[in-house]
Amino acid sequence: RSASSALQRSIRDECGMQAAATMVLHTWNQRLGHHPHIHALVPGSGPSLDGSQWVPCRYTQATRKKPAQPFLVDNKELGRRFRGSYVRGVRRLIRAGVLEIDDLVQINAVLAEVQACDWVVYIQPPPTETSDPEDVLKYLARYMTGGPISDRRLIEVKDGRVHFWARSSDKSGRQVPVSLPTLEFIRCWTLHILPKGFTKARRYGGWSNTRQAAYQQQCEQLQPLSPSSSADLPDPLAPVPEPPSAETSDAVLKCPRCQTEMVLESHTRRPSWRELFYGPD
Repeated sequence: RSASSALQRSIRDECGMQAAATMVLHTWNQRLGHHPHIHALVPGSGPSLDGSQWVPCRYTQATRKKPAQPFLVDNKELGRRFRGSYVRGVRRLIRAGVLEIDDLVQINAVLAEVQACDWVVYIQPPPTETSDPEDVLKYLARYMTGGPISDRRLIEVKDGRVHFWARSSDKSGRQVPVSLPTLEFIRCWTLHILPKGFTKARRYGGWSNTRQAAYQQQCEQLQPLSPSSSADLPDPLAPVPEPPSAETSDAVLKCPRCQTEMVLESHTRRPSWRELFYGPD
């Protein structure tokens, strides 16, 4: 709620348009440490505040060395608004008795400390100018499924330690092997199981449940798309068709690099978490 409130205020004041966002809570880092943060999918264009016109995406000023880039809002100001909204929310919960604090002096010192530093907000445009909406959706989908660590990052379990790949801390982006004691690995993994009834993904603004229909109608009426191009857009609420099976499909699967025909050698079904936790082993 704090992130949404800050984002809607910044978009309203700087862009003069209605805000919309889908947000996903992410609680871990590459080494399974406690690192709560939010990933948000936000449209850069949209209906104006009064719904009378379409507000196009803003761009930065192009230079000799750097072309113009899509620009949403000032990330520094957004970070300050997020920080203020979050700290005010914590204080409200303390006054209402929802958060039971044993030492008010200590919590006030903590809140004063976090208010004294900038909160990080990173705004990233689509990967390329020709990116489809599906490319951005796939990016967000990675944080909506699976657990704190994927199977491909696991290396081995040896001598009571779990070895896995993690991003290097030197900001080079390379993967380095790290390890944790087995029990510590399990403890870190289970820290990221959300409480029962907790909603991991939420939609706000124009994409909220109460406003989605009206917002979508405004976008269809105002966005500068020709009837032919809008007719070709897929319905986001339409069911996704099942991929053709190997028996019914006549298409030959080829390697995307060398175009050599590929042959399926084996197939292993990935077990569900229910099987892993409650199975015979």
